[in-house]
Amino acid sequence: MKNTYSPDILNCLANLSSDEVFTSPELANRMLDLLPQELFRSSKTRFLDPCSKSGVFLREIAKRLLAGLEEQIPDLQQRIDHIMTKQVFGIACTDLTAEMSRRTLYCTKQANGEYSVATCFDDAQGNLRYMRCQHTWENGKCKHCGANRAQYDRVETIESYAYPFIHKTIKEIFKRDMQFDVIIGNPPYQLDDGGAQASASPIYQLFVQQSLKLNPRYLSMIIPARWYGGGKGLDDFRKEMIENRNIRVLHDFLNAADCFPGVEIKGGVCYFLWNRDQSGKCNIYTHTGERVIEQKPRFLKEIGSDVFIRYEIGVDILNKVRIHQEKTVDGIVSSQKPFGLRTFVQGQAQPFKDCVTLYQNGGIGYIKKEQIEKGIGLVDKHKIYVSRAYNAGDNYPHQIIGKPIYGAPNTCCTETYVTIGPFVNKTESENFISYLSTRFFRFMVFLSKVSQMAPAKVYQFVPMQDFSHPWTDEML
Repeated sequence: MKNTYSPDILNCLANLSSDEVFTSPELANRMLDLLPQELFRSSKTRFLDPCSKSGVFLREIAKRLLAGLEEQIPDLQQRIDHIMTKQVFGIACTDLTAEMSRRTLYCTKQANGEYSVATCFDDAQGNLRYMRCQHTWENGKCKHCGANRAQYDRVETIESYAYPFIHKTIKEIFKRDMQFDVIIGNPPYQLDDGGAQASASPIYQLFVQQSLKLNPRYLSMIIPARWYGGGKGLDDFRKEMIENRNIRVLHDFLNAADCFPGVEIKGGVCYFLWNRDQSGKCNIYTHTGERVIEQKPRFLKEIGSDVFIRYEIGVDILNKVRIHQEKTVDGIVSSQKPFGLRTFVQGQAQPFKDCVTLYQNGGIGYIKKEQIEKGIGLVDKHKIYVSRAYNAGDNYPHQIIGKPIYGAPNTCCTETYVTIGPFVNKTESENFISYLSTRFFRFMVFLSKVSQMAPAKVYQFVPMQDFSHPWTDEML
C-alpha cells in the first residue's frame, strides 16, 4: 500500500531560540480546548494572537470556525472570507514570523495574493499585521519593554525586537479600534538586558498585562513558570497573577520539554485560562511527563504567602508548619553580594600575611581585608556559604539548593554565594548544615524555588530550629 502520510509542517519547525519557541498544533489545540466551544459556532467571535510566530493558533482557530459555521454560512468561500476578515486577527513578532504566519493562515505570504484562500483582502498583510516599531528610550532603557539601548538601538536593516503589541495601540496596528473576545498566544520570553554573562530580563509578562488591558472575555497564554516565585522584575506581575481570581485553569509543566521537545526552560512552563466574567478558585493540573495530577480547586494566593505554591500537598504541610509560629531562615540569609564582591573577583592563589580567605567561583583565593566593600562584621563570624544559583528547584530533594560550605572566621565570598548566619561557633554551624541536608528543609525551599536563583526569599517557609544539636528528618 502506498504511504499517504503527510506531516504537518508546523511540527517540523526548528525553534528560533530557547526564548522564542514555536507552538505545536497539538499544544495549540490543548489551549483552545480550554475555551467554551460555542465560541467557534458564533460568526461574531473575534480572536487575536498578539505574538504570532508560525500562525498555528490562528490556523487552528480558523479550522474550528470553518466547521462550527458550516450551517450558518454554507458556501465555503463566503465562510472562509468571513472568518479571515471578521474573526481571526494576528500581530506578528518580526518580519520573518509575519510572512511565516501568513503562509500558514492564508496559504501565501501575501493576504491578497493569487493563491490566498481569502478573496476579499485589498492589501498584502490582511488581518495578520506587522509594523516595524521604534523603542522609546529613557535613561538607556525602552519605557515600553525595558530593552537595553546599547543592545537594541539598531539600524533599520537589523531586527530591533520592538514588538508591536507592547509598543503600539490596536488602532495604530489595525487602523481601527476593536474589542476581542479571545486573546491567545505564546509570547517571546525574554530580552538581553546588557548585563554580565548574557543576562536577560523577562518580557512575557508585558504581553499578559497588555492583553488584560484590552479586557477580552478570555485570555490564554503559555509562558515560563518562573513568575511563581522568582524572576527578575516579576514581583508586581506575580502579585497581580496570584491575586487574580479570574484565572480559572492553570496547567503547570515541571519540564518545559513536555510542551516544547528539546527546549530547556528552567522552572518549567505553564498555560492558563483567564475568564473576565467568572471568578473563583482555580483548577490546577500538574504535568510530569505523561502523568497529570489534578489538584483540588484553590486560589493561587495562600494566606501569608507572596508566591504561588505549585503543589497541593505543599500547602497542607506549610499550614502545619505555620501553626508553630516560628521565625524563618530567610531572616539570617544575606542579600546578593554579601561582601560587595562581584562574581568575577578572583583572589591570589597563595595565602599571604593578614589575608582573608575568599570563596570564589571555581574554588578559593586570598584577598586583602581592604578589598571587602561591605559585610565587614561578618568576616570574623562563623557562617555558611550556599550557591546563589543552583538548578531550577524542580528535582526534589536532590537539586534544590547547592552543597553548603562552612565559612570559618576570617573568610568571605563573592556573589557566587549567599551567606547564612552568623552562628555562635563551628558546632552550631555544622548543626545548621545537618538541618539544611534534611528532606524537610529542602521541601520547604522547594515550595518557593522555581528558578536557578536562590536568594533569601526561597528560605521564607523554612522554620528556624535550635542549633545546639544536629537535626534529622526523623526528629523533625
